[in-house]
Parts: sequence; C-alpha cells; structure tokens
Amino acid sequence: MNAPRPRPRPWYRTASRRRLLRRPRLPGYRGARALCATLVASATVAAFAWLWYGSPYPQSDPDRIAVRLKDQAQRAYDEAALPGRPEVELGRVETGACYYRGLRGVAHIDEGRPDVRSFDLDWQVTAVPEDVARSGLQRMRARLEREGWTFVDTGVDRPGFRFRNPAGEDGVQQVEHVDARWYRETGTYSVSVYAGCGKLPDGFDEYTWPERDWVPEAVPGAPLTPPAARSATPR
Repeated sequence: MNAPRPRPRPWYRTASRRRLLRRPRLPGYRGARALCATLVASATVAAFAWLWYGSPYPQSDPDRIAVRLKDQAQRAYDEAALPGRPEVELGRVETGACYYRGLRGVAHIDEGRPDVRSFDLDWQVTAVPEDVARSGLQRMRARLEREGWTFVDTGVDRPGFRFRNPAGEDGVQQVEHVDARWYRETGTYSVSVYAGCGKLPDGFDEYTWPERDWVPEAVPGAPLTPPAARSATPR
C-alpha cells in the first residue's frame, strides 16, 4: 500500500515572519523620514535657543526715539506753563542698563548688555509755586487721558502721576512711561519720559551722539529768564 504523499505547506507557513510583517514602502518614504527628523531637530534647537537667550529685544533707532522723547518733554513743558518759561535742569537723553534674558541671564546676573540700552529724558525746574504746579499737572494728565494713555499710579506724598503708553509697534522701541511730580519741599517740578530697552545699531556712541541734548523751544516774545526765587510753604 502506497504511503500518502505529504501535502504542501501553505505559503504563509513557509514565509519568514519578517517578510509577513513587512509593509510596503511608498515612494519617497525615506525622504519623508529624513525631512521629519530634520524638522524635529530644528524645532529642538530653536526651543533650546529661546530658553537660553529669551525673547529678543526690539531694534532701537536712537534718533527716532530721541525725537519721541523730546516731543513728550516739550509738550509737558508747554502744559506746565511755568512763568517766564525758565531754563530746565538736566534736559538730556540718557541711556540705561538692560539685562540678559532667558537662562543666559543666570550666567550674567546684574550684568548689563553693552548692545542693548533703554532711553530716558528728565527735566526739572525748582521754585515752582504749588498752584502753578497743580495746574500744569492737571493739563498734562487730561491730555494723556485723551490720547488713551493708561494711568499707572499717583504720588503718595506729593502731587503727580505716572502714565503708560498702551500703543506699540511690533519690533519697534517705544516711549513707555511718562512720570510727572511736584516736590513741595523745594518746589521742584519734575518730568521723566522713558523708552524701554532696544538693541543698539552698530557704532552708536552715546557721548558723541548729536541728538543727546534737549532745550525747551522758545515762544516768540517770552523771555527765557528764571522766575524769582521763593521758598515753598509746607502745608
């Protein structure tokens, strides 16, 4: 009696497991994987850079910001309506320190960046009577409110206020704060205009900068002599 002939094994039993599990690859599969890997690597590098350096400072145009600071200073001077339109003390655009952002700041604690500076312009006049000072502050405050500036605070022990500029342009340094005070002890009427930090252009030198100084504009027929000295009477 003839022995039964062995039956052939099905193909899925003879094929290797790897061959069964292998998926067909579409055209460009390897290129897509390489592109994904590149994108992930780029995103990782960008995230690390942002954590290390922090958000970038806006570009600074010193001449442009000086014009804006002087405009606010002049308007505040005109609104003060000081008798005789006296000369002011200070009256100079100065720069201030700005610091490293992000985790990099840990390695540069209290160390200002040489290429990033803030700008401010301060002026003051002494021996200003209280009624003149209060009237000037009221005019200045009313104008800032009309223009949409945001009130920040008022003087605790002296007349005055601070306003913040809510308007802004992306990537452009702006005048951020205007501060005005009157000090009863000396009769000093003081105004400060501040612009936030910005990255300086190459070659900028604060000490040879022609736009640094500011003098209030004269009104035809109005003498630029200081008012008679008088001591403020405490109240």
